[in-house]
Amino acid sequence: ELINSSRKSIHENLEKRNIDFFLDIARKQAEAGANYIDINCSTMMDKESEVMQWLIENIQQVVDIPLSIDTPNPLVMETGLHLATRGQPMLNSITGEEKRCKELLPSILKYKAKVVALCLDEKGIPETGIERLRVALALVKRLTEAGVPAGDIYLDPVITPVSTSDKAGLEALEAIKLIKNECPQVSLICGLSNVSYGLPNRKILNRVFMVQTLTMGMDGYILNPLDNRLMGDLFAAQALLGQDPYCGKYLSAHRTGLYEE
Repeated sequence: ELINSSRKSIHENLEKRNIDFFLDIARKQAEAGANYIDINCSTMMDKESEVMQWLIENIQQVVDIPLSIDTPNPLVMETGLHLATRGQPMLNSITGEEKRCKELLPSILKYKAKVVALCLDEKGIPETGIERLRVALALVKRLTEAGVPAGDIYLDPVITPVSTSDKAGLEALEAIKLIKNECPQVSLICGLSNVSYGLPNRKILNRVFMVQTLTMGMDGYILNPLDNRLMGDLFAAQALLGQDPYCGKYLSAHRTGLYEE
């Protein structure tokens, strides 16, 4: 999640075209265990397509893992997916909104991209788990009927901050459980840090919520892989939940000193 132009340091270095800065971030994320590197240049306005192309072409020279193209602009998305040739690209993201679906479905099919599908529609972000399930079922139906393999769909239940509602975390966990039960053929993903927005000690909340959601069936996260405590908790939780054969990733993390104080 680190190459996002909404972050001040990222925006400033994009303006300067400081490629060494971005190659260093990309390498470190890959080395830390990221499965995808998300690229978002959306605050670059009329330069977004040009900047996206510049980043992708350079980053793909130093890392082998695939890219997640993150933009609200369908034309920039087309550019990004066309250039993302390292493995299967990911489109981040589609929603249940009719206009968004129509704009992005052709690109998903053309590039055989994995797709992050946000559980929101014209009514906005659902408040309850059961309402999120309704949107999730509609999205899966729409995407699979259009020809997107269920295994390429990553439903995002849309995590909202607990600072805005004391039930936000609980409803998200309920949504994960419901969607996992009803749509076992698809994967679940979320932007982890959303849950802690507006509160102090955000990293603690993020780590605890990650373990909670992993236990409920979450498959992937948009997160900072350079946060050693976060990654350490992830590997430990996966080992305890039987998601790490022979505790391989956990032991590897131990050998590299990840758990040393």
